[in-house]
Amino acid sequence: MQRLLKNFTFNPRKDILSGLTVALALVPEAVAFAFVAGLDPLVGLYGAFMMGIVTAVFGGRPGMISGATGAMAVVMVHLIMVGNEVGNDIGMDNLGLQWLLIALLFVGVIQILAGVLKMGKFVRLIPHPVMMGFVNGLAIVIFLSQLDMFKTMTPEGAGSWLQGSSLWLMVGLVGLTMAIMQFLPKLFKQAPAALIGIAVVTLTVVLGNLDVSTVGSFIRDGGGSGLKGGLPSFQWDLFQMFGSVDGHWDVLISTAVLLAAVGLIESLMTLNLIDDMTETRGSGNRECIAQGSANILNGLFGGMGGCAMIGQSIINVKAGGRGRLSGIVAAMALLGFILFAAPWIEQVPIAALVGVMFMVVIGTFAWSSFRILYKIPFADAVVLITVSAVTVWQDLAIAVIVGVIMSSLVFAWKNATMIRARKHINQEGVKVYEIWGPLFFGSTQAFMAKFDPKQDPDNVMVDFMESRVSDHSGIEALWNLGKKYEELGKSITFHHLSPECQELLAKASPDFIDHVRGAIDDPRYHVVTNLLDHEA
Repeated sequence: MQRLLKNFTFNPRKDILSGLTVALALVPEAVAFAFVAGLDPLVGLYGAFMMGIVTAVFGGRPGMISGATGAMAVVMVHLIMVGNEVGNDIGMDNLGLQWLLIALLFVGVIQILAGVLKMGKFVRLIPHPVMMGFVNGLAIVIFLSQLDMFKTMTPEGAGSWLQGSSLWLMVGLVGLTMAIMQFLPKLFKQAPAALIGIAVVTLTVVLGNLDVSTVGSFIRDGGGSGLKGGLPSFQWDLFQMFGSVDGHWDVLISTAVLLAAVGLIESLMTLNLIDDMTETRGSGNRECIAQGSANILNGLFGGMGGCAMIGQSIINVKAGGRGRLSGIVAAMALLGFILFAAPWIEQVPIAALVGVMFMVVIGTFAWSSFRILYKIPFADAVVLITVSAVTVWQDLAIAVIVGVIMSSLVFAWKNATMIRARKHINQEGVKVYEIWGPLFFGSTQAFMAKFDPKQDPDNVMVDFMESRVSDHSGIEALWNLGKKYEELGKSITFHHLSPECQELLAKASPDFIDHVRGAIDDPRYHVVTNLLDHEA
C-alpha cells in the first residue's frame, strides 16, 4: 500500500506543477504532429489526452509522459493519404482518419500481445553506445523540430523564415525563457522554473501587446479553428468502415505493425532513459499493455494515437514530477484547456514553449560523448555516431534497430575470433583438444579449422570444460566433425558438453550420443552446468 501511494505521488506539489508545465508543452506538439499527419488539431489533442491518462494510471513507470508523437505521425501519413484518395473516389470525407482509427485497434492488440508475451524486457539488451546515440539523435531531432517555429505557419506546412524585428523578438523571448529556467533554480530551488518561464513570457507578451505567434495563432494559421472543443466521442460508425478497406488491407496492416513497433521502441527507450535519470526501475511489459490499451481507446474515440514522449517526460522529471499524479494532471489539464481554458491557453507565446524545448535539448544531449568518443572502442564509437545520424535522417525506431544490429555483428565477430584449442597426447595415446571460447554460428569455421582428422591418431577427445556450445550451428559443427572422424574409421569423443547440448545431439541422432562422455566426478563441472548423472 505504501509503495502504491509513493508511486501515485511522492511530492503532490511538484507533481501538480510539473504536470501543468507538461500540459502546456503538449499543446503545440500535439497540434504540430496532427498537421504532419494531415489531421485536425483536435484529433491530435484528443490523442494526447487519452494516451496520457491511460499510461499515467496504468503505465510501466511513474513520471513518464505519453501523447501524440512525431515518430508515429510520420508513419501515419501514407495510410491517411491512401484513405483520403479512396474516399474521394467513393464520395466519403475523412476516410483517411477512419482508416487510421481502424489501424489503431490493430496497433493496440499488437502492443498488448507484446506485453503479455513479456517482450518489454528486451529493451534491457540495448547496448550503451546505441542508447547514447539514440539520446544524442533525439536531442538533435527535438532541436530541428523547434526551428519550424521560427517560420510562418500555413495549412500546407511551415512557410518562410521570420525576418527583421519579428525574428529578433522571437529569439529574445526564447532566450528569456531559457534564462529563467537556467538561473531561477539557483535562486529559488522550489520554483517550477519551466512553468514560471512560460508565465513570465506570456505576461510580457500580453501586457506589452507584442505581435508574436501564440498557441491560438499557430493553430489557426495551420488550418485549425482553435483550441476549443468538446469531449472525445465514441466512433459508432467505425466498424461499418471496415468494408471500405477492401483491397487495401495490406497498407493498413503494414502501417499498424510499423506504428506498433515504432511506438514500443520509443516508449521502451524512454522508459529506460527515465529509469537511468531517476535511478529507479519501471516495467516494460506493463508499459506495452498500457500503450496498447490507450491506442485502442484512441481508435474507438477518435484520437490519433501515440506513445511515450521523451521530451515531455524529461521536462516532467526535471521539474520534480516523479509520481503518477504528474501524468494524470498533465492529461486532465490538457482536457481542461480544450473544454474550458482555450481563450487563455491560446495566448501563450510559442516562443516560451520553444525555450522550454531548447532547454530539454541541452539537458538531453549526452555531452560526455564528445569526451569519451576517443576513449571507447572504435566499433562502439561508430555505432554511437551512426545511431545519432540515422535518428536524424530516418526515425528513432530505425536508428535503434540499426544500432542493435551493428552492435550484435561486432559482438559476434569478436567472439568468433576468441575460440582456441590446446592440443596434446595423453598417457593412453589419445589426442586431446582442449577448447576455449564459445562455439556458435560465428566461430564454427574457426573451430573446424583446429582439427586435422587425417593426421590425428585413431582416438581423439574434445574437451569442452572451458567452452560452451551456444546454438544449433555449434551442434551441427560437432555432428560434422564426428562424421569426418567416423568416415576415417577413427574414434572421437566429446567431454563436458552441457546437458542441453547432449539432449539436442541425442534428438539429432540417437547414435551420435555415444560419442559424448560426461565427467560426473569433476566438481567444477557440477557447479557450472549441473551435468546429467550418466555416462554414455
